[in-house]
Amino acid sequence: MIRATERLFLSAALPAVLAACSTTSGYPSLAQRDVERIGGSATPIAGEQTPEEPALPPASADLVTRLDGLVAAAQQTDAQFKEQQGPAERAVAGAAGAAVTSDSWATAQIALAALESRRGATVAPLAELDTLYAEARDAAPLEPSPSAQAIEKSRTQVSDIVARQDGVIESLAARLRS
Repeated sequence: MIRATERLFLSAALPAVLAACSTTSGYPSLAQRDVERIGGSATPIAGEQTPEEPALPPASADLVTRLDGLVAAAQQTDAQFKEQQGPAERAVAGAAGAAVTSDSWATAQIALAALESRRGATVAPLAELDTLYAEARDAAPLEPSPSAQAIEKSRTQVSDIVARQDGVIESLAARLRS
């Protein structure tokens, strides 16, 4: 039987004996090769021009039609907003100084809510334009494509309508609170 000290000696000597059996002749060297060294320069060859990037295609007819439809939808809801704006202004003026529990104040609140509803209908095309713009910018992230520019133009038109509606609603709400 092998004693504990012999077992300890054999377990310590085993890695050394196995290392002696190995060889390095069949494996490539890990030293740096000539082709791995950096050489040359980054200067272009004289007379050689870098190719220009191809121009991005113009906005498609389908996209332009869709944008026109979204702007038209926003303009239509704006026309409805303007129709409701006059009665809302009269209702708010009639509620000036009235108690919060009065019928005139409730009528003014309902008219203001109708305006906010029309504004919400105007924001829907703006949200779709925002989505289209984000997709167009993802497709050409370095510079705005003609499609992104067309979308931005429509976004600006609809955003201006929404901003004007916001101003009207804020003004009427402030008059109603005071």
